[in-house]
Amino acid sequence: MSQPDPARPVLELRGVTRAHGQGAAEVQALRGVDLAIRAGEFVAVMGPSGSGKSTLLTLAGGLDRPSRGQVLVEGVELGTLNRTRLAAVRRRSIGYVFQDYNLVPALTAAENIALPRELDGVSTRAARRESLTALREMGIPELADRFPEQLSGGQQQRVAIARALVGDRRLVLADEPTGALDSATGEAVLAVLRARCDAGAAAMMVTHDSRHAVWADRVVVLRDGMVVEETTGRHAASLQAAGRDGGRR
Repeated sequence: MSQPDPARPVLELRGVTRAHGQGAAEVQALRGVDLAIRAGEFVAVMGPSGSGKSTLLTLAGGLDRPSRGQVLVEGVELGTLNRTRLAAVRRRSIGYVFQDYNLVPALTAAENIALPRELDGVSTRAARRESLTALREMGIPELADRFPEQLSGGQQQRVAIARALVGDRRLVLADEPTGALDSATGEAVLAVLRARCDAGAAAMMVTHDSRHAVWADRVVVLRDGMVVEETTGRHAASLQAAGRDGGRR
């Protein structure tokens, strides 16, 4: 794999629009969104329910295609890739934390984490070693051989985050990654994401809680499918402290 260009955004959205339905039933989930996230940058996305936050994340992760506009990951336009090449980019470059975890029930925690690495040609032994490292990073090495049904919701969420972080993922996308976690564990998870960015990755996190935005470099606020405000993480947190939480209005 070639060395990344530090001057090029890891993630770039150019005039991205996503419409669902047709005619009178058409709904604009996103409207001409422009956004760039560079290596080392942690961006939080906030906004009221239905503002387009999750749609933005699925497009950035190549799980859906825009109706108009372009999504580029490390300079590669995802819309130009066939299914096989897109799957390869997602395995190698993108770590995605889903709200519903998406763990494979028949695999242990360690096997779930190792799976994308094995699919990408990493040996079983090396993938297992990487998965154990990711579990230790999340503070749950003792869960390695447990199956998803043996884990609490919070434990499943941490396994899902470990899977998103395993290997050399240049882009981490997280949809409410602390939703099933207590405050202390949630802060620990955010510290891990912040450390990954400090080490050179780029991250975008959807959250409704301005307190979590303090970990981010930038906060992008969506409303009605459009970016209506950008601010720093610390400023967004101060707004909540003053009673102006932008996540649930």
